[in-house]
Amino acid sequence: MVALTFIFSGFVKAIDPMGTQYKIQDYFAALELEDLMPDWLALTASVGLSALEFCLGILLLFAINRRAVSRIIVVFMLFMTAVSLWLWVANPVSDCGCFGDAVRLSNAQTFLKNIVLLGCSLVVAAHPLQMMRFVSRTNQWIVKNYSALFIILCSVWCLYDLPLFDFRPYHIGADIRQGMVIPEGEEQPQFETTFIMKKDGVIKEFTLDNYPDSTWTFVDSRTVQTSEGYIPPIHDFSIVTTDEGADITEDVVGSKGYTFLLVSPHLEKASDASFGEIDQLSQYAEQHGYPFLCLTASNETGINHWIDLTGAEYTFCQTDEITLKTIVRSNPGLLLMKDGTIIRKWSHNMLPTLTPEEAAQPLEKLAIGHLPGNQAARKLVVILLWFALPLVLLIVVDRLWNLRKRRIHLNKFNR
Repeated sequence: MVALTFIFSGFVKAIDPMGTQYKIQDYFAALELEDLMPDWLALTASVGLSALEFCLGILLLFAINRRAVSRIIVVFMLFMTAVSLWLWVANPVSDCGCFGDAVRLSNAQTFLKNIVLLGCSLVVAAHPLQMMRFVSRTNQWIVKNYSALFIILCSVWCLYDLPLFDFRPYHIGADIRQGMVIPEGEEQPQFETTFIMKKDGVIKEFTLDNYPDSTWTFVDSRTVQTSEGYIPPIHDFSIVTTDEGADITEDVVGSKGYTFLLVSPHLEKASDASFGEIDQLSQYAEQHGYPFLCLTASNETGINHWIDLTGAEYTFCQTDEITLKTIVRSNPGLLLMKDGTIIRKWSHNMLPTLTPEEAAQPLEKLAIGHLPGNQAARKLVVILLWFALPLVLLIVVDRLWNLRKRRIHLNKFNR
């Protein structure tokens, strides 16, 4: 149980390293130490933590370095139990992020889960030699190195592309309109979006009810929940035009046909390596009459910087920073919606390129204009083939080899 929990926890965090990075930064922000955790350090800690958990789980499962691994896990669980106790008492963040976005636990549930795992790990550490080895000592180095290499490469690939499995409410196939619906009879929570604006050196906060005229410059925005109630999976998605401050959320998610959404929490930090592909897609969208919007939390300075850098001619809109980070784990990333449903997502490294023949055709006739097949099942099979199957084969070969050596030894002894 301890081994499988560590393997699952490490894997779901490894395939979403940016999500784990954001959670680590949330912890440091709660401690008012965010200046000590820059993006690069938080990302390094994210990859390292997930790899450590995954490898500890594999080593425990295969009974490799039984004494040392079981003791390290006890120390690890003591630390995590103390952290979860602090979360339960102080409630600085609502979700611990133990299992990424795959399984969400309350702080109380997290603490109880860690108490159980701590007890189990203490039992394991008390009797480490009772664990049965699956692989002989001479071949254990293969399991160690292969596991570490596999999980680190998973994180690297998911940073380059997108998470292998998307557990967030903005996954491919998600209907944003349905995700925002509150079932009949449920109490509706109240949210308020505050816009921080600047004019003549004066900074003020406004809401949608009193949004100022275009003489004010956008600085930042934040959305907070003002009262409890049923919270739908998508509850903080709003699109506001940068010029007039008009809320066009319903127009975008309720429109018929295709819509491109370029997503960038911070255009100042966005990669401009693929702006050529982005411009090509925006021109394609304009040619065929598809809306192409850029959603960002950047202010006017950041937007103008991006325009000067890339020559962008598409429309820019304001959306909450946390929402944008949740939508796609790439800066920038691109979404394609049809009738309010997300049918494609790309990182800036994997943007589609259209040939002249494809660019002349509408999306209905292109592969990218349709929902892909069951990608989750295919990815799971690939992971099993690349990781689980080699380890199973190693176990079989190792057992057969050791059995052969015993037979040779017995034959010599009998002679």
